[in-house]
This record gives sequence, C-alpha cells and structure tokens, in this order.
Amino acid sequence: MTAPPPDSKYVPALGYHWLTPYYDVVVGATTRERTFKKALIQQARFEAGQQILDLACGTGTLAIMIKCNKPAASVTAVDGDQAILSLAERKANRAKVAIQFDHAFSEKLPYPDEHFDRVVSSLFFHHLTWDNKKRTACEIYRVLKPRGELHVADWGRAGNKLMRGLFFFIQVLDGFETTQDNVSGKLIELFEQEGFAKVAERQSFPTIFGTMALYSAVKNS
Repeated sequence: MTAPPPDSKYVPALGYHWLTPYYDVVVGATTRERTFKKALIQQARFEAGQQILDLACGTGTLAIMIKCNKPAASVTAVDGDQAILSLAERKANRAKVAIQFDHAFSEKLPYPDEHFDRVVSSLFFHHLTWDNKKRTACEIYRVLKPRGELHVADWGRAGNKLMRGLFFFIQVLDGFETTQDNVSGKLIELFEQEGFAKVAERQSFPTIFGTMALYSAVKNS
C-alpha cells in the first residue's frame, strides 16, 4: 500500500470513511453528477488510442463513463483510498470494461514523464491545501505529454449569492481552508502558476450545494 506524503492530511470520500459506501448515492443526488461528467467528457474530446488518467477516481464513475464512450482508449484510474478503489473495481467489472486501477496519492504519481494524453479529475481539488494543490498540479504537468490536456470538474466561484450560501455546507463538511481556493476562483491561477497554457473555466452548473465549474488547460510543448 502506498503511504501518504508525510505532510499530507488525507481526507476520504465525503470526509469520513464510514460514508464511503454511500458516496455514489450522495454525489449523484446532490451534484448533478451525470450532467457535469458527460459535459466533461465532451469537453475533453477523447480519441481512440489515447492514454487517459482519471486522477482521484473515487468509485470509478467517470473512468467507466470514459471507457464506455471511447472503448479504444486506454484508461487508468488512481486514488489514495484503497476502500473506494475496491468499490470502483467491482463497478468496472459489472460494467465489463477494462480499466487499470492504481493506489497512489496525487502529490507523487507512479507514472513516467509525458505518459498521458489527457488527465481528468472531478470533485478532488477542493480537498487539498494550497501547497498540495500545487504539488498535484506539478505532477499532472509532469505526466502529461506535450500538448496534453487537463480537464477538471470541481466546485467553483459561486454564480450568485444563493450558490455562495449553499456552498457553505460543503465548506463545513470538507473544511474552509481547502474549499476557499475553489470558491475564490483560484484554480485558474493554480494551473497557470504550474506552467499550463490556455487555462479557462469552460462552463458551470448550479447544484443544490453550489456552483460546479469545468476547467481546461494545456501543457506547453
């Protein structure tokens, strides 16, 4: 089992290990999961033969959707939670799709330089401190091929006062320190600081807990 980085405060799915079995039900009911993940897949424009990494894959919903959408692509999914990876592997087996599941942490990915054409991530960055966001973005940059693309779905800057108020619940659950970067719109700054080009918020979706934003960025050649 991969150990977490010594300075990393690991947060399991939904904040508590006992909630892990309910992850799919809670996320599906509160985040418009199918809607924003379908939009993320369309945004990423996957192609046959590409190497794709789903970073912090959770129960594997996005990775499975990607593989079903583009069967000829190679999909790898990584997460730091062994329990949730076991759920993901069972889901993939039921869906009869071939996905490589790896146990590792985002600050030290077990992949060679310039290996992936696309890296995707959903509902992950708001769990990280700013330092670990930077380490994670640096690792993503390292494992992406030149002109490879990053596509992220996560909580973003509130679209209005109602969305900002609703997001307060997420901040109570997941921590004000880590989530403030998202609601302040700092993910664009984060990716630009780590060397990505063409960083943009592409679209957003209102949910019962705040604004879900989709970002894209490109690794310079």
